[in-house]
Amino acid sequence: MSKRNALITGGARGIGAATAKALAQDGYRVFINYVNSTRIAADLADTIKTSGGEAYPVQADVRDDQQLQAMFTLINEQYGGVDILVSNANMHFTPKPFLEQTWDEFAQKLNDEMHAAYASARLAAASMKEKHFGRLVFISSTLSEVPAPHFIAHGTAKGALDSFNKYLAQELGPYGITSNIVAPGLVDTDSTKDAPAEFKEFIRANTPTRKIATPEDIANTVRYLSSEASGHITGTYQPVCGGAYLQ
Repeated sequence: MSKRNALITGGARGIGAATAKALAQDGYRVFINYVNSTRIAADLADTIKTSGGEAYPVQADVRDDQQLQAMFTLINEQYGGVDILVSNANMHFTPKPFLEQTWDEFAQKLNDEMHAAYASARLAAASMKEKHFGRLVFISSTLSEVPAPHFIAHGTAKGALDSFNKYLAQELGPYGITSNIVAPGLVDTDSTKDAPAEFKEFIRANTPTRKIATPEDIANTVRYLSSEASGHITGTYQPVCGGAYLQ
């Protein structure tokens, strides 16, 4: 029970997978949450174990309260509870302009995003409070601050997540729990592989570092915010976009 336990929702692919590897390298016991990617999550856990880490795939749809509770109960009873929660599960949205989008399409993204973050953070914080230690890291997006065409549902949902984070930081700080946002720009993952080459080149050329982020770039920020060393950093919004978004 001496190891810290890190749960990464949506942990089988992309940013989640890179984060799982990074936290395992830092000595955490890693739980790779997934919904449908059974083989991919198992292969990732095997890769981490082969490298000397400790990792377990755990299936649960984080939009479903019963499945979420069962996942946390398993970690609580067998491993001593969640110490680090990386809320990374990707929620589908309908990319449409405002005047073409229905309320149901808009609300679906907002509800799924916030329900998953709220419910998982609440379960994690209950365990963290007992230990007087916890790290909550939410994966947002620079689209919450910099609007782009057809991303109104996604950007608004992430904006709500950004605000939620501040309230958690304020309320949970006295219990040794920090809460922070990591906001990637464009990241080279499976979900962006079909984006037009011209679009990717435009982003790259207008990014001060002249590169598109890799999942590892995001994971490196998450791993610091998950660490003991980050204990006096809370309530922040950390863009990881090579300077493409400058406040």
